[in-house]
Amino acid sequence: MSYLKIVLVAVLAWAVNTVAPVLLERIAYLGGTEAAIAQTLWCLSLFLGFGWACSKAAEGTVFPSFTLQLLVGIVLHDALAPLSAQLTLAVVVCTALAAIILKAGGDEVDRQEFLKIAYPTLMIAVVGYLATFFVTYALLLALGLQGNTAALLAAIMGSTDPAALIPTLKQLTIQAQYRRVSDMAVAESALNDAVGAIFTSAIAAMVIGGAQLDSVQGLAGGLFSSANLTLLGEQFLWGTVAGLVGWACMFAFERYKRAHHATGADEPVYDFAIALAGPLVTFMFAQLIHGNGFLAAFIAGLLGNFNRGSQAFHALIHSMETKIESVAKPTIFMMVGPFVALPDLANTAGLGLGVALLFMLVARPVAVLLSLLPTGISMKEKLFLCAVRETGVIPVVLAVMTVAQLPQMTQLMPLTAWVVIWTLTLLPALTPWWASKLNILE
Repeated sequence: MSYLKIVLVAVLAWAVNTVAPVLLERIAYLGGTEAAIAQTLWCLSLFLGFGWACSKAAEGTVFPSFTLQLLVGIVLHDALAPLSAQLTLAVVVCTALAAIILKAGGDEVDRQEFLKIAYPTLMIAVVGYLATFFVTYALLLALGLQGNTAALLAAIMGSTDPAALIPTLKQLTIQAQYRRVSDMAVAESALNDAVGAIFTSAIAAMVIGGAQLDSVQGLAGGLFSSANLTLLGEQFLWGTVAGLVGWACMFAFERYKRAHHATGADEPVYDFAIALAGPLVTFMFAQLIHGNGFLAAFIAGLLGNFNRGSQAFHALIHSMETKIESVAKPTIFMMVGPFVALPDLANTAGLGLGVALLFMLVARPVAVLLSLLPTGISMKEKLFLCAVRETGVIPVVLAVMTVAQLPQMTQLMPLTAWVVIWTLTLLPALTPWWASKLNILE
């Protein structure tokens, strides 16, 4: 019965997609502002309605709701066509929601625990990202991808996903001596999302500038040139500064709440506006000073640590998590739909599976073992981290941003979709079994 729900949702999405062109043509006749409003409300209704339906249908099945939302978004390709013509709107929506999710990822990691694992986390998030990037790039070239496409796809795929990791890890009761790997996985996912955003931006700039990235040597030479390294350093530096400023604002808000308001059921509902504005304003400030907004949002969340640091924020954070699960994540995953049609997905199915398997079975283990070599992380913990490598929200956001700049990269979005589908379907299902095999569970 559970899987029948998935079939019914897919059939309903197909039916809506079939009649959508007629409806959208009628909406277009309204013209001007009325047509724009109607198209936006139509797409928003599809995101909310089918996002909920996919979450409901996924209950009791092996499929995560994220996978179904992405696939249903692709089925609704024609119905979501207005967004493919409004690239700026799609990019803004994805970026804003991703900033909120990354801030929530920072909330999930205890600040004091993070200090204990800061060194290995930075190693796997930065050195590990670089290893993942270059290994994946070489593998994609070997599969026959054109150099520029391979470089952009490798940069996009290098980011893990706290949206998928956090629910998976919450299901596991890890032994005390191994519990740091859970915090490492979440912290890595948020930190290397920032690294991935910075590197994807750098690669996109090189491609737009006419660079031909046909070899590892050529890619490394352009990427690590003095000008590019300066740009990357500025993104990290000013992103960190913006994160500190964002945290200071959130700290002031926390002090205000403690002094003026009750907690729990008596908490004012309008406080949610500030919790929502925090990561958005932090991201904007980072952009203004030429820093990385994703890094800034994560740092503000990590230092604010509202999930753990203050009883005053427990009800507010629960409200935020509800909005993320019901609105932010479905919207981002279904945003693939306007850019990928079912024939595009079918035509890249074999290549997509090959890319995903090489990514999970080769690139990730190499990155973990290499980056954690100079740390005190045990082999069991390393092997566990080898299997924790979901992609999702941030890769989708980066792919949308890249396709908006480089629409000629026709393979980029479908291959990103396949990697997200396979990693989100296989790894969350295998992680509990793998943790049990490694004997790290209580």
